[in-house]
Amino acid sequence: MEGDKPITVTCTVLGMDHTNFCYRVCSVCERTLPDNPSSLCKFCNFNSNITSSSSNRLFRLLISIATDTKVKVVICFDRAARVFFGCSADDFFHFAKLHPFAATTASKVLQGQMFRMTLSKSKNGNAQHLRVSSVVPLSSSYRPTIDTLREMYGVSIGS
Repeated sequence: MEGDKPITVTCTVLGMDHTNFCYRVCSVCERTLPDNPSSLCKFCNFNSNITSSSSNRLFRLLISIATDTKVKVVICFDRAARVFFGCSADDFFHFAKLHPFAATTASKVLQGQMFRMTLSKSKNGNAQHLRVSSVVPLSSSYRPTIDTLREMYGVSIGS
């Protein structure tokens, strides 16, 4: 990648790290929170009239991709990751709690799928992996991962 300009690549997903696919943030200020569900946002609890802030989960996926010239690991945050999954990280987290192998299966579902991705360096330049800033499926028959998983596990959309 030359300089700091984003590049667009056509690639195939080789795999996804399914062990740590999301993180918690404060629903008010969106600061990162510890994984402990009972932990509250220290900033919001000390600096506002909010007595207790709730949390949301956002995607943070490490994905291995292959372009025509290289294999690399990229990081995909919430907005781009929703293209893969077709749902929020909270929705997928709750689905995975009911179906313990859902994250592993999601990784397998994504393997071999082709996408056009725009990759960029982090704003501070210290990140280990390139960031995925946009994702476009290349197959007209692509289905979001959550749809495939619901079908595999026999779960209706309202469940």
